[in-house]
Amino acid sequence: QLQLVESGGGLVQPGGSLRLSCAASGFTLDGYAIGWFRQAPGKEREGVSCISSSDGRTYYADSLKGRFTISRDNAKNTVYLQMNNLKPEDTAIYYCAARKGDYAIRLCATHYVGIDYWGKGTLVTVSS
Repeated sequence: QLQLVESGGGLVQPGGSLRLSCAASGFTLDGYAIGWFRQAPGKEREGVSCISSSDGRTYYADSLKGRFTISRDNAKNTVYLQMNNLKPEDTAIYYCAARKGDYAIRLCATHYVGIDYWGKGTLVTVSS
């Protein structure tokens, strides 16, 4: 079965950290741009961070620069999102998605169309 599986979400206090993982099953992430997206209650889904398929370039939403870091380990067929200094407004379901041969900035900007794979999401709750 071809799928993406997110993990690593949970409850964390403000200022804390989490590392999310996005693992591919049934296919290799090599050659795919991978993005992290989130959807908070009552809000639209937004692009958090994306990484290109080939050159490793990354994109971050302006509000998240300096706190979140995306990385990929093709040998482990996994993409990570390191989230530091978490804030209550970071509370959301976080999804990863893959689009073959794409670039980071385009994937993050056009995630409503043409996505090859979506994960089912992992919940991140930032609360004291």
